[in-house]
Formats: sequence, structure tokens, C-alpha cells
Amino acid sequence: MATATTTDLDPFYRHVRERGYLRTDGHARRWTQGTLKTLGFHLDRRTKKALANALPDSLAQELGRLFWLLHFRESQLSAEAFQRQVGRRVGVSDAQFARTPILAVFAGIKSMIDDELSRRVAGALSPEVRRLWDQA
Repeated sequence: MATATTTDLDPFYRHVRERGYLRTDGHARRWTQGTLKTLGFHLDRRTKKALANALPDSLAQELGRLFWLLHFRESQLSAEAFQRQVGRRVGVSDAQFARTPILAVFAGIKSMIDDELSRRVAGALSPEVRRLWDQA
């Protein structure tokens, strides 16, 4: 995994804050954590590992910080359901509001990875969540 200090990620969090219309970098961190945890939950193991290897350690850790005894990925997960899941992790109940910070996080993550890995992540997601990823 790539290493990066919090200071190295300041431009990333600033991007998420500005593009996600958030008030502080702390909010950007919270939305990033919630988005990555939820994204990691919906990726297959190989894709999640490849994405984690391409991200700085502090971001990569968020992909795998969930434990489930048994989990079946939802192949038809709606974008709204994904947005609600992220929103619950962040403490926001408005799924429509969640869309903007999620797109900001996705765009920031996509800027850190190559096109091949981006296509691989998109291919592992449900069609509606894939469209969110592609729109970012």
C-alpha cells in the first residue's frame, strides 16, 4: 500500500470538501470514511484488495474496516440505497444530500488510481452504483 501522511491527504480532503459542498475538512474526512467503508462492503475481495493497494494507507484501511460473519453482495443495489448506507455511516438521513459528497469522494479516489483499476471497480458494482462511480 502507498503511504501518505494526513498532511499529504490535505489536498484530497480539500477537494472532497469543496466538490462535496461540505463545511470543513473534518466533514470531508467523515464522508470519505463512510463512502470507503460502504464501497468496500460492496466490492469483491480481489477488487477491494487492488484498490486498497493503490490508495494511501489511511484511505485503504477504511475499505476493510467492516466485519460480517456472512455477506452477500447486492448485485442490483440502487444508487439511493447506497447513498442511504453511506449517509447512515456519516449520520445524515437525507440520501439525496449524500449523493454530492459521495461523488466528490469517488472523483478524488479515481484521481489516485489508473483507468484499468477504475474500470475494475466499476465492473464490480451494481449498475446504479456503477453510474455514480462513472459520473464522478
